[in-house]
Amino acid sequence: MKVYISADIEGITGTTTWDETEKKEPSYISLSSQMTKEVNACCVALNKMGADEIIIKDAHDSGRNIDHNYLPKNTKLIRSWSGSIFSMVEGLDESFDAILFVGYHSPASSSSNPLSHTMSLKVSKITINGQIASEFLIHAYIAEYFKVPIAFLSGDKGLCDEVKKYNSNISTVAVKEGIGNSTINIHPELALELIEENVREVFSNSLINNNKELPKYFTIEVEYYNHCDAYRYSMYKGVSKINEKSIRFESDDYIEVLRFINFCL
Repeated sequence: MKVYISADIEGITGTTTWDETEKKEPSYISLSSQMTKEVNACCVALNKMGADEIIIKDAHDSGRNIDHNYLPKNTKLIRSWSGSIFSMVEGLDESFDAILFVGYHSPASSSSNPLSHTMSLKVSKITINGQIASEFLIHAYIAEYFKVPIAFLSGDKGLCDEVKKYNSNISTVAVKEGIGNSTINIHPELALELIEENVREVFSNSLINNNKELPKYFTIEVEYYNHCDAYRYSMYKGVSKINEKSIRFESDDYIEVLRFINFCL
């Protein structure tokens, strides 16, 4: 069994302020350690269920947050960024039996996490076919493109609720909840226990044959905080301006959508 894990930090239990997510800050150390531990909890469960190979994308900021020394030997860790349009699921393809998302967070414009954003802090909102798009949704569509079942997600409660609406067969663990500029977090050790327990349950019950069909057509709207960004990115081929701060792109090819996102975010 070959499994992919994509990991972020803003949905890890405890993360509340931006300095805790930034490598140069002292407060980052304990949270990046927890990120490693939550990824490892997935790996432990997967190995108990017979995983042969686990590919992990460190998908936060520098892409250099996870300590590989604390992961099992049958893992491979993708660090930093190659420039692939697949971004947070770089290297994903049809050969994988499942994908898991760890430490994911609510999208830009959401009040469910004080660290809510989507791909870039210059963006105030992104929608795909009228639905507010999270980093999960953007990359879930890549999994659907390759027909890789989405097995599990951990992160903030707001995102977990949205994931259940997207596909109720995806197992979720909410490790935190955002209230204004604060968070309510479960204990770090409890997060590890729940993640391991839920991942084991998913694979033991064979609940991962849950692919959804991609939409046939995509309309992407991006709203920026700064009107200068909307002007700049309206230069991308096929993009139209909606207003002074927003642009729109349409395509029937999700690969073209990813190229647009890679350029404009």
